[in-house]
Amino acid sequence: MSNDSNSAHQPHNSASEAARSSSEAPQPGSEAQQTSSEAPQTAPETLASTRAALKRYRIMAYITGVMLLILTLEMVLKYLVQVNGFGEEVIGNWVAFVHGWIYVVYLWTVYDVWSRARWAWSRLWVMVFGGVVPVLSFVVEKRTHNWLPEADEAAAR
Repeated sequence: MSNDSNSAHQPHNSASEAARSSSEAPQPGSEAQQTSSEAPQTAPETLASTRAALKRYRIMAYITGVMLLILTLEMVLKYLVQVNGFGEEVIGNWVAFVHGWIYVVYLWTVYDVWSRARWAWSRLWVMVFGGVVPVLSFVVEKRTHNWLPEADEAAAR
């Protein structure tokens, strides 16, 4: 009876071992597909994608910075100067709405360039706050170009 119980468990163990070994072993033909479609990027490809991400970031940094300055002007005229009375819109409520959605796109470009360049977490936070503090997006954008040569050296290693 003990032989029957062992033999009943053996096929189960053999099947699980076969499944494990088949998942670990490359399938014929799949290796060629993997190398062609999922080949790791070489340093020049990585550098080119990082530079493209940096270009997208630069564009969004300028757009976000301009929209943040317009939003700041709206808030100053609306609450400090009270051009149309306290709390009455001057330029329009659309400014805050548009800036908010532009900031979302800006955050995506920040993450994109940060992850491709493999910078430190502190640089990510500096870039994130660049879209919230007036004029800071222009300053941070300029500094990111000074940070990129470090990414170039890291990619070459």
